[in-house]
Amino acid sequence: MNNVLDPVDQIFFRLEQAAGVAQCVWVYDRPVNIDGLRRFHRHLQQGRLSRRIERSPLPFGRPRWVTPGDPPGLEIVATPRPREDFDAWLSEQANTPLDAEHGPGWHLAVLPFTDGGAGVSLLLSHCLTDGIGGCLAVVEAACGYDHAFNWPAAGSRPRWRALRQDARQTVRDIPAIGRAAAAAARFVRRNGGGAGSATPPPAPPAGAGERITLPTATIFVDAAEWDARADALGGTSNTLLAAFAARLAQGEGRVATDGSVTLTMPINERTAGDTRANAITNVDITVDPTPATTDLREIRAATKQALIRSKKAPDERWTLTPLVPLVPERLGKRWVSAATNSAASVGVSNVGVVNPAVNRPAGTDADYFAMKSLSSGMTSAMMHQLGGLLMLLSGRAYGRVFVSVVAYQPGRPSSNVDLQQRVSSALRDFSLTAVPGRGCTEPVARAR
Repeated sequence: MNNVLDPVDQIFFRLEQAAGVAQCVWVYDRPVNIDGLRRFHRHLQQGRLSRRIERSPLPFGRPRWVTPGDPPGLEIVATPRPREDFDAWLSEQANTPLDAEHGPGWHLAVLPFTDGGAGVSLLLSHCLTDGIGGCLAVVEAACGYDHAFNWPAAGSRPRWRALRQDARQTVRDIPAIGRAAAAAARFVRRNGGGAGSATPPPAPPAGAGERITLPTATIFVDAAEWDARADALGGTSNTLLAAFAARLAQGEGRVATDGSVTLTMPINERTAGDTRANAITNVDITVDPTPATTDLREIRAATKQALIRSKKAPDERWTLTPLVPLVPERLGKRWVSAATNSAASVGVSNVGVVNPAVNRPAGTDADYFAMKSLSSGMTSAMMHQLGGLLMLLSGRAYGRVFVSVVAYQPGRPSSNVDLQQRVSSALRDFSLTAVPGRGCTEPVARAR
């Protein structure tokens, strides 16, 4: 089996800090089955997450997938904590260092509550998997399946063999590199050097190299209420999510000079037997957030047209990916701008209806499940370079729609409480009511 990284995965690897982290969160209102969680953990160790990235000895060689010799362990917190501390603990977990090259690329932990329940966190590096791939890994582990992909052991290639194999791979890549170079020239000419439409961010503050914690918030909405509201406004569940993102972006100030919002949505392209970590492409949708709370038809039409265009003419930015091995490390961050389109774009990802097995990490159904999109290891300087960040990740499980938000806007209040209030306000704009999260961002769930 070919273990060479796909060019898109290599972009994520080169931008590991900016690539982000996904966090799966489960809440049990009763004691969790630790033995069942150990089985789940063991199957994760032997499933599609059981790999890491090994660099090529050639400066321009492509990295490869290998099997790690030291799989991640299971963290069981010995001292129970109050359920009210769960969000703080999740933030602590989000700061767990993940490393797709040296390991660990993921981390599973459980926190017992003093009231008898428990919370579970699974951190996943975006370098290892996207949202759909993460859900597949969880389903397979919960069902007791071990993945069939057997990667070479880490460090198993002698240097002379690695040099020869990677040089041959580079020769095979030359036609694609040539096409990508031509596409890059056309892209630069057409986009005026890649200038974004948003107002340039302010100068980085003092201490911009220090790491920062990005605010997050998660809300739960009854799925029937969510669907009914989408239907009443002339849209679909996915359209309502796009409208909610646009409205939140308007409140965050992430708009272009004409007041429009650019939503960047990943489109799943994963197929059976797909070994890519990120089997996605992006589609950009420009919408007017002003009428979003009363009429979804305009956003629905814009989404439909964008999807049609993406099938006829795939996003040209992805045609540049064969150039990744040739881009010096010091220029790697330039790929962030290509991936996010502009400083005003908003990431909106919907994993849809998750497989019921996702909700059973310990062998029995959890009472609440959600996924969060995080960006750990970011600095103020990186945030100013990006012009801020706003990402939404949504899905539905156990009769509820969850929407997780991570946001940071230079020069604006940047605490969890501030973001929770803005998310709650946007939800009220759509006449929707959050249901309690039982220890998962409870302040947002109860804000009315």
